[in-house]
Amino acid sequence: MAPRTRPDLASIPAYVPGRSFPGAVKLASNETTFGPLPGVRDAVVDAIASANRYPDNSAADLIEALASFLKVEPSNIAVGCGSVTLCQELVQVTCDPGDEVVYAWRSFEAYPVLTQVGHAVSVKVPLTEDFGHDLDAMLAAITDRTRLIFVCNPNNPTGNALSTAELDRFLDAVPSHVVVALDEAYFEYSRGDADGIELLRSRRNVVVLRTFSKAYGLAGVRVGYAVADPELITALGKVHTPFTVSAVAQAAAIASLAAADELLARTDGVIGERARVRAALTEVGYSVPESSANFLYLPLGENSPAFASACAEAGVLIRQYGVEGARVTIGDPAENDLFLAFARSETARELAGVTATS
Repeated sequence: MAPRTRPDLASIPAYVPGRSFPGAVKLASNETTFGPLPGVRDAVVDAIASANRYPDNSAADLIEALASFLKVEPSNIAVGCGSVTLCQELVQVTCDPGDEVVYAWRSFEAYPVLTQVGHAVSVKVPLTEDFGHDLDAMLAAITDRTRLIFVCNPNNPTGNALSTAELDRFLDAVPSHVVVALDEAYFEYSRGDADGIELLRSRRNVVVLRTFSKAYGLAGVRVGYAVADPELITALGKVHTPFTVSAVAQAAAIASLAAADELLARTDGVIGERARVRAALTEVGYSVPESSANFLYLPLGENSPAFASACAEAGVLIRQYGVEGARVTIGDPAENDLFLAFARSETARELAGVTATS
């Protein structure tokens, strides 16, 4: 007899990471092309020297550094092995079996997986025609079983960002017992006015999720954090898997905060490239929504699979989303030029179903 596992596992889709292929330019996973600064590398090397010891499960030094950086109390912060683990913990601490988790769709691929693993029910609210959150529809989707709402801002994979005014109105209308997670993984690439940390200061049901994986360039060491009311932080600690934030991750994150000005200055270059790539694509006929993240979204519909496959054959990996669209990470100028060379080709434009405008 085969070992018994949960019967519903067969219906849970596995999270699919961005593709990787030796020798190809990888513009599929929203990584930064910059490596860690020398001071961060030195901190990692120092931490490895003590790899025979368990990491500090409380991450006290990192939490102290984050509290100072964000101007909040240490009791307002929890850390995790990337912000995605904190998403999972939020489902665990808010939902009983059958409770509902509301989020826009399409949005972060992990939301439906984490919701189902947590025995909760996904309530997917379609995006607006311009690929942003339909906040009124999300409010209308709230029921007496709603326990958690994810708002990815800027939204992954479409790049749209909500303003402070839009979020204020939305958060004021959400029942105070429903937890709202503002997933700000791409916060550092946005130049909008919305800052979840400021929005939560007067709201006990709001939690902000951020990560060191994107703008800070630490995707490979896995560390993210949540900022929320101490009661929520205490709840997250009760379901936290011990020692999942390694000593290396903690050391790298602390060193990155110390060098935050230098690291975040790099985002200006990404934003400049984002504008350049978008302008080049629209010039030859592609429809490309404005983005506030380190990627662009191409709403190619049924043409998405063929376009993404041909792009891979041309040596550039992008992220395909079924028959809805494709997401292209903004890399360094040379990587972006390789993608643009493909996208401008007659073959690519035919596959995408676009017509040159100039």
